[in-house]
Amino acid sequence: MVSPDRELWKCFGACQDGGDVISFLMKWENITFSEALKELAQKAGVALESFSFEDRQWKEKEKLMQMNAFAAKYFHFLLMEHQAGDKARQYVKKRGLNKKLLETFLLGYAPQSWDSLIKFLKKKKYKDEDIVQSGLAIKNEKGRLYDRFRGRLMFPIINARHEILGFSGRLLSSEAKEAKYVNTPETPLYHKRETLFGMHVAHEAIREGQAAVLVEGEFDMISSFKHDIKNTVAIKGSAVTRDQLMLLKRFTTRVILALDADFSGAQTTLRAIKDAESMDFRVDVIQFDSGKDPDEALQNNPIAYKKTLQKPTPIYDFIIDLALKRHDPQDPYGKKEIAVQALPFLHSIANPIVKGHYMKKLADILDVHEHDITSMARTFDKESEKKRVYQRTRNTSPDDRYSTLQKYILAVLVQSDHTLKVCSTIASQIQPEDFSIPAYKNIFTYFIDYIHSKENDQKNFNLTSFTATFSDPLQAILDELFLFDLSVVPTMDEHDTEKTFHKSLLELKQYALRSRIKGAAQNIHDADSITALSRKLAQVEKELRIL
Repeated sequence: MVSPDRELWKCFGACQDGGDVISFLMKWENITFSEALKELAQKAGVALESFSFEDRQWKEKEKLMQMNAFAAKYFHFLLMEHQAGDKARQYVKKRGLNKKLLETFLLGYAPQSWDSLIKFLKKKKYKDEDIVQSGLAIKNEKGRLYDRFRGRLMFPIINARHEILGFSGRLLSSEAKEAKYVNTPETPLYHKRETLFGMHVAHEAIREGQAAVLVEGEFDMISSFKHDIKNTVAIKGSAVTRDQLMLLKRFTTRVILALDADFSGAQTTLRAIKDAESMDFRVDVIQFDSGKDPDEALQNNPIAYKKTLQKPTPIYDFIIDLALKRHDPQDPYGKKEIAVQALPFLHSIANPIVKGHYMKKLADILDVHEHDITSMARTFDKESEKKRVYQRTRNTSPDDRYSTLQKYILAVLVQSDHTLKVCSTIASQIQPEDFSIPAYKNIFTYFIDYIHSKENDQKNFNLTSFTATFSDPLQAILDELFLFDLSVVPTMDEHDTEKTFHKSLLELKQYALRSRIKGAAQNIHDADSITALSRKLAQVEKELRIL
């Protein structure tokens, strides 16, 4: 509730927060006091010349935003007017993007040059360390800088306040032996899991339409905007995150997932559901007939796509349908697998009426008593309680911690959208022997074999391709890994995921080495082995202390 007369606000919901206009903006936009004060001053037309921003984080972010703005104008000029952008102009024309769309989204072109942007930014008086920190440049082993984005169509990532947080660069040719997309890395300004492409043009339409359509790629979003579906935003990466849902919660409590129709798209959909349910979102899903993604569907038949959008599939119907496609509902064991796949989601529904509806529907489809479905669902209460206990304590037993680390590391690998080269680098740091759980050891062995078979492939890791030859038991475990909530692992640093993951790899190695030393100690003739393993353990523990 907001009281304009008293200039106060109060939330009577779960958070019970309240305060003045500055605290409201801080809470609503998730920004600092300095950021809120500056934004309100700009809206009121008040100058803050005498105000000294001591907030170091704000100064750092402001510098990065200014640098990104210069870079965006530079890229945009090259695309719109310079001869260096000829091929890029032909490409966007072929993709059906007119001048107005290019200007609305401030699209640009990064030339095939090692340092043209660096030279441009240095003329603007930016230092090497600032340019590297922004993610626009990379420093090599010899200390020399080179442009991160080269020969790419550039998509600025702009938030609802029209601030440029980072960039996504797409190759113009599918034949090049590089990753199709290169994105700004994690910076003080840009966090992929908190970002949605197109928010600067979509947020008002989302608020007015009381729904947000989530697509996977930038072209999907721009194509939707072009066809007047303006409440559309694109996720960054292959997963809908809790932070992205929190961002959308400011404007709506309904999301329509229009993700790619392949297996990974379906898995991505599933992984977002529990977060959405816990945040009281209504979630629907678009299933495509005329194309494998929204861009293709709109190109093939925009009228059909819009009709589909008006009648999306409720998420829990989608989950049941997905389970039915994978298992035979006439076979007793097929019925069991359908229930195992669908029940964790149906049982998590908060509203008792909605939950009762879907429990009855599943029982009818499987031709079993509703009591049997309810009885099976109770087993998930026990599992959930175990998880809650685990989350409440950081003093986990060593065996539990070792087991969770194995699951966490595999979950990060299968949920990633890294290039295969990056996956190979990660995989080289541990061995199958570091896993004590046989199923996890087998999956990691498959992972290594898959990476090695694709060693000359520059594409990103593809879950569908990876699981093509999996047996059913491992497939079920892989589904569990893909749905694993990475935030349940203690000591997670959400803004430094690279450091967190590296620490987890070292911890896994630490547990594995201790286990091997313990095993070797049972053999009196294994003194040399114990010495060698102890040295490795000492090195790992030294690295952990540094982190």
